[in-house]
Amino acid sequence: MPRSIYVLAAGIFAMVTSEFVVAGLMPQLSAGLDTGIAQIGYLVTVFAVSMAVGGPVLVLRLRRVAPKRALLIVLTIFFAGNLLAALAPTYWTMIVARIVTGAASQAFFGIAISLCVRAVAPEVRGRAVGVVMTGLMVGTLLGLPFATVVGERFGWRAAFWAIAVLTAIAGVLTIEFVPDPDAAPESGAAGASVFRRPRLILALVSSTLIIGATFSAFSFVAPILTGVTGFAPGTVPLLLLAYGAATVIGNFVVGRLADRRTIPTLLVGTALNAVFLAGLAVFTGSKPLALGFLLGVGLVGVTMNPAMVTRVHRAGNTGPLVNTVHSSFITTGIVLGSAIGASVIDGFGLRAPLVVGVILAVLAVATILPEIRVGTAARRPEHHPATRHFCQYRPKGAVTCNGAARRVGGISDEEEP
Repeated sequence: MPRSIYVLAAGIFAMVTSEFVVAGLMPQLSAGLDTGIAQIGYLVTVFAVSMAVGGPVLVLRLRRVAPKRALLIVLTIFFAGNLLAALAPTYWTMIVARIVTGAASQAFFGIAISLCVRAVAPEVRGRAVGVVMTGLMVGTLLGLPFATVVGERFGWRAAFWAIAVLTAIAGVLTIEFVPDPDAAPESGAAGASVFRRPRLILALVSSTLIIGATFSAFSFVAPILTGVTGFAPGTVPLLLLAYGAATVIGNFVVGRLADRRTIPTLLVGTALNAVFLAGLAVFTGSKPLALGFLLGVGLVGVTMNPAMVTRVHRAGNTGPLVNTVHSSFITTGIVLGSAIGASVIDGFGLRAPLVVGVILAVLAVATILPEIRVGTAARRPEHHPATRHFCQYRPKGAVTCNGAARRVGGISDEEEP
């Protein structure tokens, strides 16, 4: 892996830390901004909505800018948003800061992944995405505790100052180590036309359901573990640390499998996620079993990201717009899973979000299965209608006709034979 891949991972770490910082500092923010906890909770919602909507809009505005320069512009916007948050005199100023940082965060994901796959050979793109996504996993594992500790020790404003410093460091490293690919920026029409492909739409829906299934459970894991399983509140941070470690391990494994076994990895991983969520729902009252199934969800939940990204690239392309829209669908999954999970708690109890997760995971499996049929058809020997020669279709768009290799239409230009 080139050094630029690790620099992009560091940038994503800063983005994820900023996303989660409000959750760890709600009491301090409530007191500092003179508002209620419920209003502080809206800062999380505003950030998520800004990611889903503002990210693609920002990428479209930057579509004619060279990728590295676009990434630096996004980092600058993100830096300014965190400075605004650190200096925010009122709640509404903080709302504006979260809108700015949310849109910049999503745009960074899209542009960074596009740069990532352009920096490596096609056969290791999934592995490279797995390395970049390590920033997401480590941000979940360490970013939130880091921001919480800084905020508790030095005040909530210090947490946003710290994120601004992390962003500045990521910017300097980007200038030094991230190359600018030799490619013309994509036009808006060319970039948007790819979304007419049914395979791409199905892949995006799959990602929404996979992530939604995981977050319908993870959003309520603390009250489930304390209120149903019986763990002491003081042990929850340790349990979440173990969960985070499982996501790091799972992300590494999926990244290694994503290139050559994309669809089988997605199918098996998502099916296992449904099993683990079902096990957690049934055996919530048993501490050892609940912990085991929770770690299982960590291994095969959000860790499907490298395989999801690889599938989207093959169905669409590796451009920043496709990656940013994909990230928006993932964010929609987070919002969808947590919202549906919250809506069923009052009527059915704390186990209900786990059942919702099972349903969403099963639906996700149903959206992956058609890809197996496509893959089987692509490998079936046929007579090519244009040449009337005997043709053997092979993976990733290659076809051999009478011993001569050629390409076939309808396959993404980003795929390599």
